[in-house]
Amino acid sequence: MNPTFRFLFSHPAHLLAIGFGSGLPRWAPGTFGTLFGWATFVLMAPRLTSVGWAIVLVVGFAIGCWACTKTGRDLGVADHGGMVWDEIIAIWLVLLFVPWGWLWQAVAFGVFRFFDIVKPPPIRRFERRFKSGGWAGFGVMGDDLIAAFYSLLTLAVAVRAVDWIHR
Repeated sequence: MNPTFRFLFSHPAHLLAIGFGSGLPRWAPGTFGTLFGWATFVLMAPRLTSVGWAIVLVVGFAIGCWACTKTGRDLGVADHGGMVWDEIIAIWLVLLFVPWGWLWQAVAFGVFRFFDIVKPPPIRRFERRFKSGGWAGFGVMGDDLIAAFYSLLTLAVAVRAVDWIHR
């Protein structure tokens, strides 16, 4: 079953898990969800402190586990492609640690999408372990946090390399 506007508004968990509609496109919903995450980050970043971001990310992750479990159950697929709240939380985390500016943010977007799509070890193993039963939402959210971690490591090396080249 693919989510529709009717499904999106049938329960608050669906609205959140499907990224306020950004996960509705049938083609590349994860990319659209990540783009939505990037846009909302740009809008929210000037208004939140580091503590504010920590609260948003922790609460967003916890509520996302519930929303993705409920939505996956209702769609009949534990990690339906239309559920993009995991991408949104993960890209917010990545963007929080990259230098400000559209170029670094675009690089961060590309690097995150790469790791989210390719799923290098242990991401796929984590997915299989936790995407069933009551832990399904944790698995959906958690695998994107691992992709965010890989992205942050890659971007830290890139930032250092650019600094070294510019010396």
